[in-house]
Amino acid sequence: MTCDRLVCANCAGPVAEGRCAVCRASRARMQQQSGLQGLLGGLTPAMLIALLAALIAVALVVQHAHA
Repeated sequence: MTCDRLVCANCAGPVAEGRCAVCRASRARMQQQSGLQGLLGGLTPAMLIALLAALIAVALVVQHAHA
């Protein structure tokens, strides 16, 4: 989510403009959260299923090698 269309409840201005302290704090918090979500936020459900299948395959190969 971006702050482009959000309206501040404190000053009724766009959060992206950062008119008041509440806007600036909200914008900073959203930018910090977007950095964390950028790592996993781009994964689609298909990519998650493929990653899970790959992890299961690796686990089975490791288990078979130790047996």
